Amino acid sequence: MLEVPRIPPPRPVLWPLRRVSTADIKFERRADGRRRIVIRHAELKGVSPEMLAWWYRHIVGDMDYAGARWPRYLVWHPLDHISYEIVRPSKAGGVGSAARVRIREAFQRDPDNLLDITVTVERIDEQAAVIAHRVLGLPALRLINRFEATPTGTRYVTDMMIGSAGMIGRRIFNPLIGARILPGRHARAWVRHHIEEIGNLETFLPELFAQNALGLEKAVA
Repeated sequence: MLEVPRIPPPRPVLWPLRRVSTADIKFERRADGRRRIVIRHAELKGVSPEMLAWWYRHIVGDMDYAGARWPRYLVWHPLDHISYEIVRPSKAGGVGSAARVRIREAFQRDPDNLLDITVTVERIDEQAAVIAHRVLGLPALRLINRFEATPTGTRYVTDMMIGSAGMIGRRIFNPLIGARILPGRHARAWVRHHIEEIGNLETFLPELFAQNALGLEKAVA
């Protein structure tokens, strides 16, 4: 019997969450049954591609937030996130190419919107962060987050493909996967969640990056 993750109590929310209307969203269903979701987020002001690359390599860890120490993942989305676990570290250790991580979250804190998925990290650098999930050796989900520097921050585009190309994908695999991975309204619930979590980076990542990556953290007595 599959374990049903417990949704932890919400953390304080110290900023307004981004609205879905701030992003340009495209849903596409291909003839072979694959589904594609593209989200062009509003600019992340004050956040650089370097910060984003650092973040995706260092989600695991704690940070000061709302007068306490919290896991960074729980701060990233104070309402929806449940847990982030390194199942298999990269060869260099931690999160990097070939690492496997388990992600658990509940969109809009709805138990019917639970996502519990283990993904493989394909790439993290200052241009993109890419993760993928395979089932029976076939690509079931691939999520590409692309970064492009702007004069005041970063332009961020999310591109998700669900399903597999080819005859097996079209005839058998994609209908099955489509019913398991973000089906129907769950896809729109994920879009809202994702727009919120990416927008949240604007509020805490610059300071967290300065403290940890640049070594500017205040000394603790």
